[in-house]
Amino acid sequence: MEPKNYMNFSELGLSQKVLSAVEASGYTTPTPIQAQAIPHVLNRRDVLGIAQTGTGKTAAFTLPMITMLEQGRARARMPRTLILEPTRELAAQVEESFIKYGKNHKLSIALLIGGVSFDDQDNKLMRGVDVLIATPGRLLDHHERGRLLLTGVELLVIDEADRMLDMGFIPDIERICKLVPFTRQTLFFSATMPPEIQRLTETFLSNPVQIEVSRPASTVNNIVQKLVATSSKDFEKREVLRKLLTDAGAIRNAIIFCNRKRDVALLHKSLVKHGFNAAALHGDMDQHARTAALEAFRKGETTFLVASDVAARGLDIPEVSHVFNFDAPYHAEDYVHRIGRTGRAGRTGEAFTLVAPMDKKSIDAIEKLIGQSIEWLGAEQSSVELPSSNTEVTGAREPRDGKRRGRRGGKGRKPGNRASAPERTETSASAPERTENVPPVRNAEQKTAPRPQSGVSSDASQLPAFLHRPVNLKPREPVS
Repeated sequence: MEPKNYMNFSELGLSQKVLSAVEASGYTTPTPIQAQAIPHVLNRRDVLGIAQTGTGKTAAFTLPMITMLEQGRARARMPRTLILEPTRELAAQVEESFIKYGKNHKLSIALLIGGVSFDDQDNKLMRGVDVLIATPGRLLDHHERGRLLLTGVELLVIDEADRMLDMGFIPDIERICKLVPFTRQTLFFSATMPPEIQRLTETFLSNPVQIEVSRPASTVNNIVQKLVATSSKDFEKREVLRKLLTDAGAIRNAIIFCNRKRDVALLHKSLVKHGFNAAALHGDMDQHARTAALEAFRKGETTFLVASDVAARGLDIPEVSHVFNFDAPYHAEDYVHRIGRTGRAGRTGEAFTLVAPMDKKSIDAIEKLIGQSIEWLGAEQSSVELPSSNTEVTGAREPRDGKRRGRRGGKGRKPGNRASAPERTETSASAPERTENVPPVRNAEQKTAPRPQSGVSSDASQLPAFLHRPVNLKPREPVS
């Protein structure tokens, strides 16, 4: 059966108060995920929504929830509805959506996220909340302290489920699902459906209506995607990125993604040093700093936002013109979400990914996932497959060879010596740890006087050479 195509929000069954708020926000036509999901939510059906980022799925559950919450009243410490989000930023964004579309209602909303005082959150729970928006960890913290009861939850929303899987929240999600009533209504949204997420839906959803508005892990057609060849050296990658930012033309604003939080801080510092208007956003920052950085970027006060994948999922920044992947993402699905920050709401966008020689497997996985080849900008990949200089090759091998000599005792040791080594004595155990460059005298001694099979030898020749050195406990006299 083909889904019905709704031409405007008035046909979806929303209340007049909600329709007025939607109209005041400037929206007239629902997106496909909204048109298909809202009627089923209002009919109290479980919904499994599969939609790529930027399709408007937040409004697909906030609008019908506000309509349903017009009847009833919240009780202390017993929220009526619960929305689970993987990150603080997404949770705060959902809260903003409720405030915008629920301006004609007197709904009480609480946000349970890390980096905020427990006491302030507890005071809101004590007064009773209609809508509880939380990250899994902070929610369970409140529950374990006896400050929160989930037995009154009528509707549970699990948003960005595949991101929950990536962040290791699935055990927490399973625990929370067992704490809420069995008779609750469940709305489940995800951009992709890996096996673990599929198992979760089969366990906790009851005869859900499945809505899929685009194939999983697809990319938007109005985003121009390019690969840029670079070396593995960070300072050279930063130089290539700076050239890209300078030559890319009219960049209104851009998000630059790194795989590691440490690299976010280093790259941000480098860009600021070279005169770029940049801010940083990663998981180790406190909540106030994260909110301030994101708000400055939204308002246009900051041109470049250097971020980890905390900014890759669901953040609603509608006018991002460019996305730069300083690092190729570890998981192919993350590429889809990263570049999905641009080209939103029908706009065009550009996405550039810096590719080092070691990133070939990641790029192959990305192209396989999205079902298309990504064009190279300038140099082809083959030009960066090998290190650019002999110095780099030698420098990469020397530490490895040195460790090998340290472990095996150099080329002078006979193969049988390793098996005949005695157990460590109390004296040798308390001695300093061996260094990689073992004195040559030891190898010469091993040729003529191999270690005994067992027992402690009193022969001083068995001791390492550095133990023969005299120890001067008196302070040295100053040299005149």
